[in-house]
Amino acid sequence: MTMDLSVRIGSLELKNPVMTASGTFGYGEEYAEFLDLSRLGAVVVKGLSLLPKEGNPPPRIVETASGMLNAIGLQNIGIQRFIDEKIPFLRTYDTKVIVNFFGDSIDEYVAAAERLSSVEGIHGLEMNISCPNKQAGWCIFGTDPRVTAQVVSAVRKATPLPLIVKLSPNVTDISLMAKVAEEAGADALSVINTLTGMVIDIKTRKPKLANRTGGLSGPAIKPVAVRMVYEVFKAVKVPVIGMGGIMHPDDAIEFLLAGATAVAVGTANFVNPRATIDILDGIMAYMKDEKVEDINLLRGAAHAI
Repeated sequence: MTMDLSVRIGSLELKNPVMTASGTFGYGEEYAEFLDLSRLGAVVVKGLSLLPKEGNPPPRIVETASGMLNAIGLQNIGIQRFIDEKIPFLRTYDTKVIVNFFGDSIDEYVAAAERLSSVEGIHGLEMNISCPNKQAGWCIFGTDPRVTAQVVSAVRKATPLPLIVKLSPNVTDISLMAKVAEEAGADALSVINTLTGMVIDIKTRKPKLANRTGGLSGPAIKPVAVRMVYEVFKAVKVPVIGMGGIMHPDDAIEFLLAGATAVAVGTANFVNPRATIDILDGIMAYMKDEKVEDINLLRGAAHAI
């Protein structure tokens, strides 16, 4: 049976819907010895800022029941080093490259988008307005509708590339935030980033993370993420990229049925470096078993029930 796995994210066509989640796959080359990057629909690289950032002090990661809590703090090498050292490697693979980026002000977001948009080999941008382990003031980008509209609109004017906005789940109504981002110019929405959480050491009676709080990811958050993808799909017309606790093919298929056009695999990469490929193969096996010739026929199928 011939199967069509291609999907569209705005003007960006992916050969299949399986992507990597930013912050869990390095800059791509770290995983190249484990899998053929060309098989992926897209590689989404670790979040970048205009200048390098050291991130938060350690300890920055702690395991939790069915997941992990991280407070890396967006440590990264900066845009210029990425352009000089990382993008040449990624250009050698037949896959789309999507760069996640952020700023500490609207001006920084705009400057980062402008700089990245002129680089050969970058096919799309994912703007992070939703990190749960940065300063409270920074998070206003993803939790205040007015500020969200301002920053997305400003970046939209600064780049011709497909623009994906990564939404925060730490809001009262994610559908509202999705509509705000769509109206401001987003070509697609990433749903969801991590949930804010805390773990306390009962011996020391102190938080286990130096930052106190961090972002919860892994299987524990999947039901929340699926629900939010389902709600956002109903609220907007732009594509939704589903993420949050995808460990196995069935998880990814669940997101597609909820309304996701594509899926991003995150924490699973730490457990199994080949998780993305295993998930892709599992999706193909499911399509064969269910006699589904076009992956797009699965999108939002749960809404018809």
